[in-house]
Amino acid sequence: MTDWQRVAEQIAAASGEPFQPRPPRRLGGGCINQTVRLEDDGRSWFVKLNRAELRDMFDAERAGLEAMDATATLRVPRPLCTGTAGGSSFIAMEYVPFGAPGPGGQRTAGLLLAAMHRASAARFGWERDNTIGSTPQHNAWSDDWIGFWREHRLGFQLELAAAKGYGGRLQRLGARLLDAFPALIDHAPVPALLHGDLWGGNLGFDAAGGPVIFDPATYYGDREAELAMTELFGGFTADFYAAYREAWPLDPGYGVRKTLYNLYHILNHLNLFGGGYASQAEAMMTRLLAEL
Repeated sequence: MTDWQRVAEQIAAASGEPFQPRPPRRLGGGCINQTVRLEDDGRSWFVKLNRAELRDMFDAERAGLEAMDATATLRVPRPLCTGTAGGSSFIAMEYVPFGAPGPGGQRTAGLLLAAMHRASAARFGWERDNTIGSTPQHNAWSDDWIGFWREHRLGFQLELAAAKGYGGRLQRLGARLLDAFPALIDHAPVPALLHGDLWGGNLGFDAAGGPVIFDPATYYGDREAELAMTELFGGFTADFYAAYREAWPLDPGYGVRKTLYNLYHILNHLNLFGGGYASQAEAMMTRLLAEL
């Protein structure tokens, strides 16, 4: 029996209906997991697979999708089950056919993201650790946003970079920046439910033209960290940002904090891919320190 057949058996058990799919249809996209569509004559599931020891990664993804779905705001693919099948771990979820944005699709996405961010918690963090890409993301609960971002976000990425041999100027600038956090994070954010990895590649539009978000790295944090990442690689229009600000205006100083929050993702790209991200990170740190 193949891993796909074992996955199909677990889908049938989780859904409570027989499921005997045709051979899997491999899908493109992503550099971390294998992705396929499993379908029979009536139902279709999107399945991601990776090594068996990465089951926790898929369990965390399922928890994030369920938390976002519970807000009844932005659509997410509804997860069905996670498990192991032979030598693989997997997550199976609703298959969402994607199309073009409908009229006002980006505006709708902005309004609904602001509504999702209204879902709050007593503290910053998350019920479990997860991953950002394939990098561990630690989410221990904290009452202190500055301390959380210093320890579990930038500090952690700087430690990973040092272990990979990125020392020197990057670490010297990083140490100065960590000390400067109270001056740079100079507002009072509330813990907002975040997708956590919201770049243009994780936003799509369903067959009706409505926005869909997926591949989360969920936690409760400053909503500005989410908005900042949407600006990092593009894919979001002026209508998206105007709608978000209409629903929930941003605090003064966001333009500076945006660079601080996006530094986390640039350092993560450095740790994942190397290349020119070191010089980009150093330039961002220099710019932030100049703000002081």
